[in-house]
Amino acid sequence: MSSSPHAALASSFNAVAAQYASARPGYPAALFEAVEEVTGRALAGAEVLDVGAGTGIATRLLAARGARVTAVEPGEGMAAQLRAVAPDVPLVRGDGDALPFRDGAADLITYAQSWHWTDPRHSVPEALRVLRPGGALAMWWNQPDLDVPWVARQEERLAARCPAHRPPGFPGTVAGRLAPFGVRTTGRRVRWSRSITVEGRLRSLSSHSYLAVLDAGEAEAVLDAERAELLALFPDGLLTEPYVVDLVVGWGAAAG
Repeated sequence: MSSSPHAALASSFNAVAAQYASARPGYPAALFEAVEEVTGRALAGAEVLDVGAGTGIATRLLAARGARVTAVEPGEGMAAQLRAVAPDVPLVRGDGDALPFRDGAADLITYAQSWHWTDPRHSVPEALRVLRPGGALAMWWNQPDLDVPWVARQEERLAARCPAHRPPGFPGTVAGRLAPFGVRTTGRRVRWSRSITVEGRLRSLSSHSYLAVLDAGEAEAVLDAERAELLALFPDGLLTEPYVVDLVVGWGAAAG
């Protein structure tokens, strides 16, 4: 495995897989309705590869909508969590840069919170190879809703204290990264929220790579500081966590 900072961030999830599985948010039904609307086909009955499936949060939701989904996940810790919660879902150890599937195997390739861990020089040609004629790739990210003041302030604090923190604007760069491969794109944005405890919010934060790669003491200090900030705002320990899901759907030049 590469020792690059990017690779270290990507592999950091295996150590926090349990927190990821229990605390990370899911996705609203409106997201999957948007995928169906944009691609022009139902998920039910579609052959779907969920790449970078992690602990299976999106995988299970795709399967629940009737997709014939295969999970693709490189990390052992994340894959173990996926096996535990979705033992009936086919799971292949692999990553988006070298998909272990034949040409034309899938109607849809999805990347939930994962496409930014791939190298587009490899992952885009691989996706186009594995897609059937007319197939699509769909990538999405749960982003903190920065229109909510307390969320924006928290993101500023995390960016200041965590060197590996990534600003939440990455999805806006995706169309440009796909264009050199002749991939045309359409985007959608879905707002939603969930109710969660302060401790649940902290567990979710602790499953992010920018915290997982910190020294344990440094990470604990960041979380302690955030606990104090959140309890000052939400003294009953309950909050509404707002998200924006950014969806990008792409097709190859010969599709559509």
